[in-house]
Amino acid sequence: MDTNQYSMPRIGEAAPEFKAVTTQGDINFPGDYKGSWVILFSHPADFTPVCTSEFMTFATMERQFNDVNCKLVGLSVDGLYSHIAWLRTIKEKIEYKGMKDVEVTFPLIEDITMEVAKKYGMMQPGESNTKAVRAVFVIDPKGIIRTIIYYPLSLGRNFSELYRVVVALQTADKFGVATPADWRPGDDVIVPTAGSCGVAKERMESKDEMKCYDWFFCTKKLSAEKVMSEIKKG
Repeated sequence: MDTNQYSMPRIGEAAPEFKAVTTQGDINFPGDYKGSWVILFSHPADFTPVCTSEFMTFATMERQFNDVNCKLVGLSVDGLYSHIAWLRTIKEKIEYKGMKDVEVTFPLIEDITMEVAKKYGMMQPGESNTKAVRAVFVIDPKGIIRTIIYYPLSLGRNFSELYRVVVALQTADKFGVATPADWRPGDDVIVPTAGSCGVAKERMESKDEMKCYDWFFCTKKLSAEKVMSEIKKG
């Protein structure tokens, strides 16, 4: 087996380029999405229950993602007509957790040749040689991969967490901070670690907005309103 077949890009690298047919027409990725954040995600197969629950959730949250300048792009190794039939079935027949009449308007890529799935390392032989695992790539407006999350075939994703990731990444970029464990907009953020002994001493003695637990661990307040206002400005 060619081991390169299952290689994957890394955080900080440019997202691999491709052209593809989708349920919303042809796309040139990531060029068509320059200036926007993108979640590119794969699912194993059409007409499967976990994938159905995921697509309904993503479609229901699409406006919420768009509000923070993030577009959604799905992929599976099924064909275009299978995609269309499956999405029509979701809209016409499936009701789940109060969601019904759900129309998926973001593009779903046809990848019968597995070309895109292989470029992104979505084929994991330990899981399946014919189905893409549940991969998530968060790509920034410059086309750089910023986050990669992989799930096995049996595990449905947490979409609130994917939204949190997009917001946290933009918060870090716009305010020059880091976000601690379980951070949500409105929680304190982490100030970058002091780069010198002098700065560390000043921080420990400072009476300003920072709270320092030790020289290397300082936080400050950042309101949810300020975070969301800056993110929605783009």
